Amino acid sequence: MSELVAQAVAQQAWGIASSIDVYDCNPQTIRQEEEIRRFVVELCDLIEMKRFGETIVVDFGEDERVSGYSMVQLIETSLISAHFANLTNTAYIDVFSCKPYDPEVVAEFARRFFGGSRVNTQVCLRL
Repeated sequence: MSELVAQAVAQQAWGIASSIDVYDCNPQTIRQEEEIRRFVVELCDLIEMKRFGETIVVDFGEDERVSGYSMVQLIETSLISAHFANLTNTAYIDVFSCKPYDPEVVAEFARRFFGGSRVNTQVCLRL
């Protein structure tokens, strides 16, 4: 059990919220709906979250700065969402769950899956 997960359990946190930014992603991966869907399935399996319903994946954005795919996946303990910015090849991933999980595991998995060069992770315990 990671230190953060232990802290969340000890403090009886309502949940863990993490924002994970993955930079210099593989452009082909973040621009393919099926790859994004595969990411969700593999991530949920990895952190033992049960998906609720289908993954929503939509490609949109009139402004080149923000255009790209967005994704939402409900999980039984809250949700996972993401936006993939085409202009910068960056993935912006958010995970919120009242079931404890390790955000560093999510960050490293996302970095490897999307071929990113580096990751910035911010975590908040929701008390």
